[in-house]
Amino acid sequence: MRYLLLTAIVPVLLMGCSDRPAPPAEVAADLVAGKSLAEANCVGCHDLSGRGAAPGIPHLAAQLDNYLLDSMRAYREGKRFHAALQDMTEHMSAAEIRDVVAYYASLAPLEDTTGIQAQGSPQSPYQQGKAAAAVCDACHGAEGNSTIPGTPSLAGQQPLYFVAAMQAYLAGSRDIATMESTLRGLSKIDMENMALYYASQTPAKRDAPAVGDAEAGEPLSAQCGGCHGAHGVSHDASTPSLAGQDAQYLVNATKAYRDHTRHHEVMLADSSDDEIANIAAFYQVQESRAAEDGRATAQELIDKCDRCHGSEIDNTAMAIPKIGGQDQEYLARALRAYRDDRRESSMMHKMTLPYSDTLIETVSSSYASRQAR
Repeated sequence: MRYLLLTAIVPVLLMGCSDRPAPPAEVAADLVAGKSLAEANCVGCHDLSGRGAAPGIPHLAAQLDNYLLDSMRAYREGKRFHAALQDMTEHMSAAEIRDVVAYYASLAPLEDTTGIQAQGSPQSPYQQGKAAAAVCDACHGAEGNSTIPGTPSLAGQQPLYFVAAMQAYLAGSRDIATMESTLRGLSKIDMENMALYYASQTPAKRDAPAVGDAEAGEPLSAQCGGCHGAHGVSHDASTPSLAGQDAQYLVNATKAYRDHTRHHEVMLADSSDDEIANIAAFYQVQESRAAEDGRATAQELIDKCDRCHGSEIDNTAMAIPKIGGQDQEYLARALRAYRDDRRESSMMHKMTLPYSDTLIETVSSSYASRQAR
């Protein structure tokens, strides 16, 4: 998925894959001293039980001590950023950090964490998008294949482009009253869900339109192919596919760009009406494809995460945290920070870079719903 959740507000120990294992402690930790330090410094956010006090605050109970130690050192050295944690660790000795870490690591796993377990498996963004898209069927057709002349098909469309178009309607830079009223109240996550759903649908093949000459439009389409792909099949998530699109819609949209009622400086500025009609006719009869496979993407990402964080993995020798039963909001923030390169881990950045907020929410919900161990 190319498409498409860390700002902790209290002393939190941010989790994720570290690029290096923490060295083992040379001196045995003092759990009594660690408990005293936790009472003095940590209970407001993590309680003595190791439970996060509010959404967005991670649970520390039974977390791997070498991971927690590595995290605390990263805050003290300025490799992770959180004002309260940086201040706290700057005033703690290496022994004190070792003791408080050992205390939380020694606790039993929490039996009940977020309550997500009672809700069953989290619904995928594809399914959420399918449900939300029902309001679009009357105009854009079942599964996004429009049969109304002048109305665009959404099936197979590139997801970032879809979200950008929806935001343009809401902002008024695209002006269709019914679109604005339909979209009002949708969040970015709602739009991403719909985008993933439509991007995953198969575009229907169309017959030649009544207006325009597809054969004459083929050579003229060369100036469009650099952005929209060969035969109008885009490979860029932010650039729309034109293949299989309704010709009347393409004519109307292209003329709007040419005549500056929509803004795109390179969009066929010197083309005649006949040339635009021929290009649109050519694209209508081209075979398109789905831009994504939203039904598989979320599970693929979870499978990748399970390679390091799965319940069957023995990660005690590495600075890799346990994330089953972890706070969902915290996990989502951490994944967004890795994706946006605001938290250091080359492996995590590369793994999360292609994923949207909606997929990150799904993955974090999946892990939060698991039993802590």
